[in-house]
Amino acid sequence: MASEFTPLHRGGSGPPLVLIHGFTDTWRTWELVIPRLEEEFEVLAITMPGHAGGPPIPGEVTTASLPDGVAAAMDEAGIEKAHLAGNSLGGFVALQLASRDRALSVTGLAPAGGWSAEFQDHFALDYFITQQDLVGKAAPYADQIASTPEGRRQATRFIVEDASLITPAMVVHQLIGAANCDAALPMVATARREGFELDSDRIDCPVRFVWGTADKLLRWPETAVRFREEWCPQAEFVELEGVGHCPQLEAPLEVSELIAGTARLA
Repeated sequence: MASEFTPLHRGGSGPPLVLIHGFTDTWRTWELVIPRLEEEFEVLAITMPGHAGGPPIPGEVTTASLPDGVAAAMDEAGIEKAHLAGNSLGGFVALQLASRDRALSVTGLAPAGGWSAEFQDHFALDYFITQQDLVGKAAPYADQIASTPEGRRQATRFIVEDASLITPAMVVHQLIGAANCDAALPMVATARREGFELDSDRIDCPVRFVWGTADKLLRWPETAVRFREEWCPQAEFVELEGVGHCPQLEAPLEVSELIAGTARLA
């Protein structure tokens, strides 16, 4: 996998599978699962607009900006509908695309937006503002931070419980990429202004949610309330014991099989 910031990765053969990363991340968050998934799917892993390596967001940032950007990438790749898998914010974007009839199936890994209004007001968005300031200060020292096991553990403590599979190069990429996510603060402002709403009645494909029980960012099960009770009560909910917010970086084999398994339900 290349270390530079690029708009996408495409490879493999089979039914189309689009992988959608989380807030301030890039397509490289999927690099531990891509080799297995490419054995069964044509994989398109994209970096969303406004993120490092992705295209700019044209005009004002709205709740449609990211799904519009992913849909445009699918159009450019000649993909009308695909199996979709997304982590965190990318999981919510996958569901937005499913409501537009662009999904054959959806696997959401700790997707954003399913929390209560109280959680959003008191934790989620404030955290991301603080975190953006911290990564901006840490990015110039990314190589030093990533050079020791303790540095890697501290840099990834909110996204995984076990950082043993995360290489120094991945940590450097993560820190520099997050610091160069131009859309970060505008996206937070948009979320405060518009909230998270989903036209779930239009979703008619298989949906599976996967949540690590040790998720420090979006705690299970309280941040899945709207998914479980309002939007997708018919979906399957899978718990990964002791796993953090980005299970693709911590349990790649299990995540690969869960994504493939959701696709087989379509």
